[in-house]
Amino acid sequence: MAGRGFESHSLRQMTSVQMKKIQKWKKLGQETVFEKYGRKINKVVFELPDGKKADYYLKDEGDVAGILAITKNGKVILTEQYRPGPDKILMDLPGGFLDSGERPEVAAGREMLEETGYKGDLELVGHTIHCAYSTRKKYIFVARNCFKHASAKPEEGEIINVRLVSMGQLRERVRKGQMTDTDLVYLALDYLGIIK
Repeated sequence: MAGRGFESHSLRQMTSVQMKKIQKWKKLGQETVFEKYGRKINKVVFELPDGKKADYYLKDEGDVAGILAITKNGKVILTEQYRPGPDKILMDLPGGFLDSGERPEVAAGREMLEETGYKGDLELVGHTIHCAYSTRKKYIFVARNCFKHASAKPEEGEIINVRLVSMGQLRERVRKGQMTDTDLVYLALDYLGIIK
């Protein structure tokens, strides 16, 4: 019975916490403190609900599209390249930045063709928010029935190997933290009904 009393007390505490009204903060000002390679860091000054002022440094990076591309024989197309943040060679989903005014589905098809040389039937799965301190949206697509259309033509500075892996190998890479697109992979697998 002691356990039940504790649970009831915890539930009451949780309910009272959930009942607080969350308010949007008032933005007082913004300045760019860093800008290079299409990425910015903005210092944004907010007035908090208690009247205090606080500075936050937010990433303004532009939206991206990622594609879980599957060949006609069920292989997943990944791009292998060096990633400077984690300082590792990783395999990730093909994808990249949306150009100014570009629709996500156009960017997805363009990026997949540039990075891998493959085309396929694109379906929008949805999007995620990059993180709590970023303006970036990450759009996820599934491309089915992918086929080799042309040679890959990555952008300057991109050195990419195209790798074809099984669905099981993809899931293993995600489980071991060997990808940067984990959220996009899980959304795509859920969309395909592969996650149980």
